[in-house]
Amino acid sequence: MIRTIIVDDEPLAQDVVETYISRIPELELVAKCNNALEANEVLKSERIDLMFLDIQMPQLTGTDFLKSLPHPPMVIFTTAYPNYALEGFELDAIDYLLKPISFERFMKAVNKASEQHELHHHAGNQQASDSEEGDFIFVKADKKLVKVNFQEVLYIEGLKDYVIIRLEKSRVITLQTMKSLEDKLPVSYFKRIHRSYIVNINRIDAIVGNMVEVQEKGVAKHLPIGKNYRDELLELVNKNRI
Repeated sequence: MIRTIIVDDEPLAQDVVETYISRIPELELVAKCNNALEANEVLKSERIDLMFLDIQMPQLTGTDFLKSLPHPPMVIFTTAYPNYALEGFELDAIDYLLKPISFERFMKAVNKASEQHELHHHAGNQQASDSEEGDFIFVKADKKLVKVNFQEVLYIEGLKDYVIIRLEKSRVITLQTMKSLEDKLPVSYFKRIHRSYIVNINRIDAIVGNMVEVQEKGVAKHLPIGKNYRDELLELVNKNRI
């Protein structure tokens, strides 16, 4: 599943792209944003694979916004101005769609993104496998680098620009986004279940309704399952169900 957001200050343009996204099963729309500032908040808290980005927007243009992102998702520009095409491709955009956008042209751009996503997915799995050899990472906290062993992590909680890593006997607070930390974690250990929570799969005791239950210091802790993450979590559970 390719998780997407729409960034456009024109409601009609948003509606067109949203309709097209709904026709393609492999695309999941996570959010619609009216400007770059709204989109930036979503990117901090959600895993976004593909961004449909308008160029001419108030406060901050799409191209300037993209330049400001340290780890941008794939981008398909949507604009009414053909003169921005060259700059768009210089920023490594997947494609450049000129409004009004036809579904045929939209589909062509999505196919490019899908191919790119597949390549990144395989590369990410290989990177995760490599990182599992050590079974730990180092994170910056309290003005030092702290070693975090994967098997000791219960769950991870996001709080604005901070991340709290809940361990068996302690916690580690580090200044970074949930997405940046999620990208460093092996998929065989960890699963994003909510915009604010990542859980150690091996620490899940039960799933109760829309909650994941883990044991924290001998007490059952219930973590919410976000609607955008439920299907992937249940798919994982069903693979190990008897």
